[in-house]
Amino acid sequence: MGTPLPISVLDFSPMRDGETASDSLRRTVELALLAESLNYRRFWFTEHHNVPRLTNAAPPVVLAHIASVTRSIRVGSGGVMLPNHSPLVIAEQFGTLAGLHPGRIDLGIGRATGGPGADSEIFRMLRKPPDARDRFKLDLDELLDLLGERQADDAPYVPARRLDIPVWLLGSSTSSAALAGKLGLPFSYASHIAPDELPAALRAYRANFRASRTLQRDYTMISAFIIAAETDAQARDLLASIRPILLQWFRKSRAPLPTDNVTTSTAATMPEQDIPYAIVGSPETVRSGIEAMVRKTQADELMAITLIRDPVAARRSYEIVARVGRNITQEPARFGAS
Repeated sequence: MGTPLPISVLDFSPMRDGETASDSLRRTVELALLAESLNYRRFWFTEHHNVPRLTNAAPPVVLAHIASVTRSIRVGSGGVMLPNHSPLVIAEQFGTLAGLHPGRIDLGIGRATGGPGADSEIFRMLRKPPDARDRFKLDLDELLDLLGERQADDAPYVPARRLDIPVWLLGSSTSSAALAGKLGLPFSYASHIAPDELPAALRAYRANFRASRTLQRDYTMISAFIIAAETDAQARDLLASIRPILLQWFRKSRAPLPTDNVTTSTAATMPEQDIPYAIVGSPETVRSGIEAMVRKTQADELMAITLIRDPVAARRSYEIVARVGRNITQEPARFGAS
C-alpha cells in the first residue's frame, strides 16, 4: 500500500505594506503552527541578506523559536547559505538546535549568498573574503565532518556530534545536483529559481548518486508554487496579483518583493505566459497538478511556496493542499529521508 506524499512549507517571511518586522515574523510563526496542525512534513525558512522587507536574515534564531512553540513538525533551513558562515558556527548552531529538539531539525545548505546584486557586497558586509563561494566544496566537507562521527580527538567539539541532523544540499543547477549525488546527500531543487534546469539537475543527481552512511538511495524534494482555492477561477484571481513578480523571478532579473504593490492594471498588462511548475486551481486541479509533477520528476517530496497576500485565502490554500496531499500516495520504497 502506498504512503502519503510528504508535502512541506517554505517561508520567506516578507513584510507586507504597512507592516513591521515584528508583524512578518509573527505571521511566520503562525504559519508554522498552521503547517503543523495540517500535518505538513517540514517547515523550512530561507536566508536572505540586505533585501528590503524580508525578515529572514537569521534562520537559526527564528527556527529556535518555531521549534519551541511546535511539537512534531520538522523545522529547518531552506537553506543556510554556506559561503556566508564558517562551518563550525553552522555546526554549533544546528547542533544546539538538535540537542534542544532531537529528531526535528533539518539543515539545508546552499551555495548562494541570499542577497541582491553582486556577491562582493554581501561578503563585504559579512566580513567574508571575496572567494568565499569558491570554497564551497571544502567548507561543505568540513561541515559534514563536524556533524559526523569521524573526528579526531583534537577536532572541534560541536553539540551536533552523533545527533540526527539530516543535511540536505539545495540547488538550482546541475553542478549542485551532481555534488549532492556524489556526497550521498538528499537533494532539494529550487524550481522557483531555475525551472528550466530541473530535468537536467535531477538526471545529474541520480547519475552521480553514491550511497552514504546516512542515505542508501537517491532522495529528492522539489519546490513548487501552489495556489489553491475552491474554484479554478478564484485561484487564478489570487495568482493575478503576483504574476508580474513571479515572471520577473523566473527571468532571473531583480524582481520586486512579494510585498510590493502590484495594481490590477499592471497585472492585466502582463503577458499570459506559463509559470513553470506553478500549480494553481481548485482542489481537483491542484491534485492532478501535483500528481503530474511527481510523476514527471519522480520526486520523493514536495515543498510548497505560496505568496498569497490575503491571509484568509492563504490559510485556505494551505488547508486544501494538505487535504489533497493526504490522498496522493507513492510506493513505500520511495521514502527514506527523515
